[in-house]
Amino acid sequence: MAASASAPPNARSLKRIVAASLIGTTIEWYDFFLYGSAAALVFPKLFFPESDPLVGTLLSFLTYAVGFAARPLGALVFGHYGDRLGRKKLLVLSLLLMGGATFAIGLLPTHATVGAAAPVLLTVLRLVQGFALGGEWGGAVLLVSEHGDAKRRGFWASWPQTGAPAGQLLATGVLSALTALLSDSAFGTWGWRIPFLLSGVLVVVGLWIRLSVDESPVFKAALAQAEARKGAAAAAEKMPLVAVLRHHWRDVLIAMGARMAENISYYVITAFILVYATTAAELSKQTALNAVLIASAIHFAVIPVWGALSDRFGRKPIYLIGAVGVGLWMFPFFALIDSRSFGSLLLAVTVGLIFHGAMYAPQAAFFSEMFATRMRYSGASIGAQFSSVAAGAPAPLIATALLENYHSSTMISLYVIAAALVTVLAVVCAKETRLRDLENIEAAPAPDTAAAVAADARTA
Repeated sequence: MAASASAPPNARSLKRIVAASLIGTTIEWYDFFLYGSAAALVFPKLFFPESDPLVGTLLSFLTYAVGFAARPLGALVFGHYGDRLGRKKLLVLSLLLMGGATFAIGLLPTHATVGAAAPVLLTVLRLVQGFALGGEWGGAVLLVSEHGDAKRRGFWASWPQTGAPAGQLLATGVLSALTALLSDSAFGTWGWRIPFLLSGVLVVVGLWIRLSVDESPVFKAALAQAEARKGAAAAAEKMPLVAVLRHHWRDVLIAMGARMAENISYYVITAFILVYATTAAELSKQTALNAVLIASAIHFAVIPVWGALSDRFGRKPIYLIGAVGVGLWMFPFFALIDSRSFGSLLLAVTVGLIFHGAMYAPQAAFFSEMFATRMRYSGASIGAQFSSVAAGAPAPLIATALLENYHSSTMISLYVIAAALVTVLAVVCAKETRLRDLENIEAAPAPDTAAAVAADARTA
């Protein structure tokens, strides 16, 4: 579709919207990734002490995967109400849920104190984290996408995406500083709680900023039009979920396929790497954390660049560069880590995250442009979060199990390559969405509705 001819939004207003989305997503990803790092480094001993070390890690990653299982439910609930009530209200709620659960993890008793109740409580709080994050992503990227103009939507919408590496950077940075300052005993006893408790402070800052922004103008206009149509036809509007599955099922499947390589590669590169580097490559925790820390900073910097390139060359070409690149990089990735030097480890993680950024950057605009406004929150969230159950959730778990069974990285590389092939197929099947006008993307009316409208027109 042609781009909208309307004037672009005020630059200052748009920057404030971007800042609100970015800070909120950074805090939520900080909470989510902090759990992943702790699951690799300290949770096995604290919550599963009676297990073999590698089995304890598997159990720890299993609770990590539970968070992903709750994300589709969050996508359904937040998507439904986000399409009915607006993006802003649901984003405030998601931030409160995520921050509260993370803060509570910092107060949890361990297995040594309450026995089997400790991992149960940990799992419940992880479910809350996943539920909140499932609703966060769609609202954050839509708030920016629907405020911006079509010509630079890929660039502006990529900024909330930088919340992932920013959150990773913040979580890894805090953990790295604590492991450097504290002894292993002190960190394992009480130091690991500090990053989780810090979430309470971050949530206050995020709420203050999010409450200051306006609702999406595209959503306001669509809501007014829907109310007018409903009043004229005296018919209830269908639930957003039903409308998505009826009119946009193909787009949902494409979004799910596009997420496979992006999701799996990211968690292999940033979460499983802490296990592989410290066991198979026999590097220290500090070395592995520092490599992820530096690579995450570079990842943060390249995402807006990839987003801007998607405005120039299209969403599909940039996305395909990332999918093909990450698949080709997997064998060199593990070979570099096996050399057991910090420089090689840093190169492996950095290049992997640069390719990941080529998929992640255009994803926000790409998915937003697939769906009609009154079902966009539901559609984008369902497509993104349902795939996480099959992709990101089991990725560290599967990679750890493959390492234990084959004592080699070969099968892990093939696992990521298979995901890359699925993503390439999905993106090739997608339509190019660059320059679509979000105000004019509407689902075709159902046959009975179309007939009613035509009859009304004839009798008018």
